[in-house]
Amino acid sequence: MMNDEKYQKARKRVEELKKFYRNLVSFAVMNVILIIINLVMSPGSLWFYWVTVFWGIALLLHASKVFILKGKFLGEEWEEKKIKEIMEKEGNPQG
Repeated sequence: MMNDEKYQKARKRVEELKKFYRNLVSFAVMNVILIIINLVMSPGSLWFYWVTVFWGIALLLHASKVFILKGKFLGEEWEEKKIKEIMEKEGNPQG
């Protein structure tokens, strides 16, 4: 693998991490704001936790994609494999 390819892959990985951390910070800040709004405007009816739960689930899915799967599931490697597979089928007239 050439240095330029390594650099591009590293740059893409840094972008994925940056997006996740931005999402995490947004999650924390917005949930604090929503808790304050909820407690000030309608303390008898707590609704903020619904946003927290569903956004939290989305954040966990994002984290698993970034840290556990690392782009393996439907990522670049999968795309390349599928492209080769389709090209081989297209090149073979028997199907």
